[in-house]
Amino acid sequence: MIDQPILKTERLLLRPFHLEDAPAVEQLAGTKEVADTTLTIPHPYPAGAAEGWIGTHQDEWESGRGANYAVIAKDQEELIGTVGLSIDARHRSAELGYWVGPAYWNRGYCTEAARAVIAMAFETLQLHRIESRHFVRNPSSGRVMEKLGMKREGVHREAMLKGDRFEDLVSYAILSTDWTRDTAGS
Repeated sequence: MIDQPILKTERLLLRPFHLEDAPAVEQLAGTKEVADTTLTIPHPYPAGAAEGWIGTHQDEWESGRGANYAVIAKDQEELIGTVGLSIDARHRSAELGYWVGPAYWNRGYCTEAARAVIAMAFETLQLHRIESRHFVRNPSSGRVMEKLGMKREGVHREAMLKGDRFEDLVSYAILSTDWTRDTAGS
């Protein structure tokens, strides 16, 4: 297996997480705003949970099950969020997930980071399909997916339980053929 590639964009550096990133992950992911709009992040964020999460990344990459990236703002040289893939190699598909801390919202960072990871997934990992989902009540995440060229596929009513309420999820996906067609025209 190849080493997880480091990805660079105009404003961002995407690299594997280091254990030293754990305090920043806990601080950023631990905000109520981030936890509220993601399915798997608890609030309050448990002490030590970031180290445990980061500790799984190398094995996920080496086994072909995942690619998790620390999103670093080049101008500040600090962690602002994450973007990653949960990979199903058997079907050459993955689920895309991302978040950035609230102080970095509405600046295009999620779109920029996710675009780089999608390019790597299609061009390096040779995946065929990437999907992503967001809570209906979080349309900003859907706008990111649309900017990435993902197509809306439908709404799964009350599909997931977040806290004490069932959430409707909107599903989006992009195929490698869509990506090739979209990137060839730009």
